[in-house]
Amino acid sequence: MTDHAASRHDESDAGLGAIISERRRLIGLAYRLLGSLAEAEDAVQETYTRWYAMSRQRQDAIDSPGAWLTTVATRVCLDLLGSARVRRERYVGEWIPEPLPERTDWISGRPGTAATDPADPADRVTLDESVSMAFLVVLESMTPAQRVAFILHDVFGFSFAEIAVITGRTPAACRELASSARRRVRTSRPPEVPAAHQAGLVADFKRAWDAQDINALVGLLAPGATFTVDGGGVVAAALHPIEGGEGIARYLADLAVRASGGLMVLERTVNGRAGLVIEHEGVIVAVYAFDVADDRITRIWAVRNPDKLHPWTAG
Repeated sequence: MTDHAASRHDESDAGLGAIISERRRLIGLAYRLLGSLAEAEDAVQETYTRWYAMSRQRQDAIDSPGAWLTTVATRVCLDLLGSARVRRERYVGEWIPEPLPERTDWISGRPGTAATDPADPADRVTLDESVSMAFLVVLESMTPAQRVAFILHDVFGFSFAEIAVITGRTPAACRELASSARRRVRTSRPPEVPAAHQAGLVADFKRAWDAQDINALVGLLAPGATFTVDGGGVVAAALHPIEGGEGIARYLADLAVRASGGLMVLERTVNGRAGLVIEHEGVIVAVYAFDVADDRITRIWAVRNPDKLHPWTAG
């Protein structure tokens, strides 16, 4: 191989490596937008399919392949968000975002940026916070356009001019979308508590549940706490949220009794925060995520739909 040919080969390998290296970041972006790892992987796969469908000449003409991939992935997610609303209206029971186990490849920001904006640095959402279950649930209440503008700007640090190009809207419109989404976040949930504090409350909750100590469970739950279960119509689950600390405590105690001693509760990291994994006779059957405020557990999300547990059950 001549030096010239070797140089072109090296450049080709470097370019391919750069394209492939974007995959982790794109999945992180798509997961935050869609609330489903399976859908995020599909969206990113579609993005790469479109990239490789182009001729080499067209690929070489793109100044920033990373920006191109981000634009396409975001637009694919926007299309999916529109159809997802229809699917979720038909969903049996409550829909909860797909929980993720302890891993770091989905906590990934925009490369080469510090994700800071002098206009509103205090409003910036950290990457780990942006995958917490509480945060993802709030995102579900937003319109697709709000969600995209907010995630791209407040989480990944894109400018509104860049977001305008991606979404086909004006920078001013994108700024307003992100602003309205930010207000929704502020009014929907309290600030994040320290991770160690949540971990302590979840550990106490596990001990009380293991002991079937209803009084201890009630003491750990806020009076107005809610417990939401996602069975997807595939497994038995409460179709509506259970409200009130005492009602939740009795439901969980009854669940342990009905499991006939085959239930094991394990402390695990769920979406970057302390949570629980429930095993029945050695099989993972549920993943619990928590939100806390003022030294009490305020919300519990229990995902039982086996279609959403693949990241936990895959060997």
